[in-house]
Amino acid sequence: MSQPIYDDENIFAKILRGEIPCNKVDECDHTLSFHDIQPQAPVHVLVIPKGPYVNMTDFSEKAPPEAQAAYIAALGRVAKMVGVAEDGYRLIANTGTNGHQDVPHLHVHIMGGQPLGRMMPSAH
Repeated sequence: MSQPIYDDENIFAKILRGEIPCNKVDECDHTLSFHDIQPQAPVHVLVIPKGPYVNMTDFSEKAPPEAQAAYIAALGRVAKMVGVAEDGYRLIANTGTNGHQDVPHLHVHIMGGQPLGRMMPSAH
Protein backbone atom coordinates (compact mmCIF):
# COMPACT_ATOMS: atom_id res chain seq x y z
CA MET A 1 0.00 0.00 0.00
CA SER A 2 1.47 3.36 -0.98
CA GLN A 3 1.56 6.36 1.30
CA PRO A 4 -0.73 9.28 0.46
CA ILE A 5 0.86 12.33 -1.13
CA TYR A 6 1.24 15.36 1.12
CA ASP A 7 -1.11 18.22 0.16
CA ASP A 8 0.61 21.52 0.92
CA GLU A 9 -2.75 23.32 0.70
CA ASN A 10 -4.19 21.59 3.78
CA ILE A 11 -5.27 23.86 6.64
CA PHE A 12 -2.31 22.96 8.89
CA ALA A 13 0.19 23.75 6.12
CA LYS A 14 -1.53 27.13 5.76
CA ILE A 15 -1.30 27.68 9.53
CA LEU A 16 2.41 26.83 9.45
CA ARG A 17 2.94 29.36 6.64
CA GLY A 18 1.06 32.03 8.60
CA GLU A 19 -1.77 32.24 6.06
CA ILE A 20 -4.36 31.23 8.67
CA PRO A 21 -4.10 32.32 12.32
CA CYS A 22 -4.15 29.94 15.26
CA ASN A 23 -4.43 30.25 19.02
CA LYS A 24 -0.87 29.08 19.71
CA VAL A 25 0.04 27.18 22.87
CA ASP A 26 3.66 26.24 22.11
CA GLU A 27 6.22 26.29 19.32
CA CYS A 28 9.73 24.96 18.82
CA ASP A 29 11.93 24.37 15.77
CA HIS A 30 10.07 21.15 14.94
CA THR A 31 6.50 21.54 16.26
CA LEU A 32 3.55 23.90 16.60
CA SER A 33 0.76 23.42 19.13
CA PHE A 34 -2.54 25.30 19.16
CA HIS A 35 -6.10 25.11 20.45
CA ASP A 36 -8.57 23.17 18.31
CA ILE A 37 -11.20 25.47 16.77
CA GLN A 38 -13.92 22.87 17.42
CA PRO A 39 -12.98 21.54 20.89
CA GLN A 40 -14.40 18.19 21.90
CA ALA A 41 -13.29 18.53 25.55
CA PRO A 42 -12.57 21.43 27.92
CA VAL A 43 -8.92 21.14 26.88
CA HIS A 44 -8.36 20.26 23.23
CA VAL A 45 -4.99 21.13 21.71
CA LEU A 46 -3.41 19.96 18.46
CA VAL A 47 0.31 19.24 18.16
CA ILE A 48 1.68 19.19 14.61
CA PRO A 49 5.15 18.70 13.17
CA LYS A 50 6.46 21.53 11.01
CA GLY A 51 7.47 19.12 8.26
CA PRO A 52 5.20 17.78 5.49
CA TYR A 53 4.07 14.49 7.00
CA VAL A 54 0.66 13.03 6.19
CA ASN A 55 0.34 10.75 9.23
CA MET A 56 2.30 8.93 11.93
CA THR A 57 3.44 6.21 9.52
CA ASP A 58 4.80 8.80 7.10
CA PHE A 59 6.42 10.73 9.97
CA SER A 60 8.03 7.65 11.51
CA GLU A 61 9.49 6.63 8.13
CA LYS A 62 10.68 10.05 6.91
CA ALA A 63 11.26 12.47 9.78
CA PRO A 64 14.82 12.74 11.10
CA PRO A 65 15.41 11.45 14.65
CA GLU A 66 15.66 14.97 16.11
CA ALA A 67 12.21 15.87 14.69
CA GLN A 68 10.72 12.66 16.09
CA ALA A 69 12.23 13.30 19.52
CA ALA A 70 11.04 16.91 19.49
CA TYR A 71 7.50 15.80 18.61
CA ILE A 72 7.30 13.37 21.52
CA ALA A 73 8.78 15.99 23.86
CA ALA A 74 6.22 18.55 22.67
CA LEU A 75 3.33 16.21 23.51
CA GLY A 76 4.47 15.92 27.12
CA ARG A 77 5.42 19.59 27.43
CA VAL A 78 2.11 20.84 26.06
CA ALA A 79 0.08 18.47 28.28
CA LYS A 80 1.80 20.09 31.27
CA MET A 81 1.37 23.61 29.86
CA VAL A 82 -2.40 23.23 29.43
CA GLY A 83 -2.84 21.66 32.87
CA VAL A 84 -3.92 18.12 32.05
CA ALA A 85 -0.75 16.20 32.92
CA GLU A 86 -1.66 15.67 36.57
CA ASP A 87 -5.27 14.47 36.21
CA GLY A 88 -4.84 12.66 32.92
CA TYR A 89 -5.53 13.18 29.25
CA ARG A 90 -5.97 11.39 25.98
CA LEU A 91 -3.74 11.48 22.91
CA ILE A 92 -5.48 10.77 19.62
CA ALA A 93 -3.93 10.57 16.17
CA ASN A 94 -6.54 9.73 13.54
CA THR A 95 -4.97 8.09 10.50
CA GLY A 96 -6.43 7.43 7.08
CA THR A 97 -9.98 6.75 6.01
CA ASN A 98 -10.82 4.15 8.65
CA GLY A 99 -9.33 6.37 11.35
CA HIS A 100 -11.41 9.37 10.19
CA GLN A 101 -8.41 11.60 9.53
CA ASP A 102 -9.85 14.94 8.41
CA VAL A 103 -6.64 16.86 7.69
CA PRO A 104 -3.84 15.12 5.75
CA HIS A 105 -1.08 16.49 8.02
CA LEU A 106 0.04 14.53 11.08
CA HIS A 107 -1.60 15.91 14.19
CA VAL A 108 -2.11 14.56 17.67
CA HIS A 109 -5.04 15.77 19.73
CA ILE A 110 -4.37 16.33 23.44
CA MET A 111 -7.74 16.16 25.16
CA GLY A 112 -8.61 16.46 28.82
CA GLY A 113 -9.94 18.71 31.53
CA GLN A 114 -12.71 16.27 32.49
CA PRO A 115 -13.24 12.51 32.69
CA LEU A 116 -13.36 11.38 29.07
CA GLY A 117 -14.99 7.99 29.51
CA ARG A 118 -14.09 4.83 27.70
CA MET A 119 -12.45 5.31 24.35
CA MET A 120 -14.42 2.55 22.63
CA PRO A 121 -17.29 0.35 23.74
CA SER A 122 -16.32 -3.00 25.21
CA ALA A 123 -16.25 -5.79 22.64
CA HIS A 124 -18.30 -8.73 23.88
